[in-house]
Amino acid sequence: MSTDQNNGPAIDKSAVRNAATVIVVRDRMGADPSILMGQRGANAAFMPNKFVFPGGAVDAEDAVIPLATSISDLCHARLADQAPAGLQLALTIAAIRELWEETGLILGVPGNWHDNAPADWQGFATTGHLPSASGLQYVFRALTPPGRPRRFDARFFLVDADHIVGDLDDFSQASDELSHLQWVKLSQARQFDLPFITEVVLAEVAARITDLTPPSSVPYFKNNDEASLFLRLHGREMPKTG
Repeated sequence: MSTDQNNGPAIDKSAVRNAATVIVVRDRMGADPSILMGQRGANAAFMPNKFVFPGGAVDAEDAVIPLATSISDLCHARLADQAPAGLQLALTIAAIRELWEETGLILGVPGNWHDNAPADWQGFATTGHLPSASGLQYVFRALTPPGRPRRFDARFFLVDADHIVGDLDDFSQASDELSHLQWVKLSQARQFDLPFITEVVLAEVAARITDLTPPSSVPYFKNNDEASLFLRLHGREMPKTG
């Protein structure tokens, strides 16, 4: 995730913020698919220097941005599990917005905005596209452990690069929140300096890389003051591995 830079607005460090992260997969059905990653800055308050997927915290206005197409009904239902009512739209919009802001890549369909786009969406709107969530698959959820500088309740979305509009290698519209943006071979990703949770998510992605359907249940790595648990949504505990 790449929000909350040191020069940003004051944030309650004890608060858990909802967040969305996007795993874009290129050549998904090929012999060695690639995923899009970038490096966080050395001065970032959260995961400095680590290679991560594009993503960040949900903004208040994400709940009112219109979608051209929605996420699948199954993923919509899973996003509602153990979550505040009505959060699904804001999470999917945040995923699309963070992908645009941090990489300059467009997850959308051609269309014009009926109203003036908010500041964070003006660049996206000028491309002539509306945000589209139909290609997103909700595949993982993780709650940052207590005691970290920032805590996020992050939902991870997998999307095939075929749903991205335009040149997959053009990052010219990206902000400076992530450096060294690049397509990393899935088989080589663990050679990078990754956060622990990113390694866990990579294992989940690798296990379902050729499955184009949304998962029937979603792993939830829940860290709170009482325990750290691997759960499936609906509260069924998964056996720990390793």
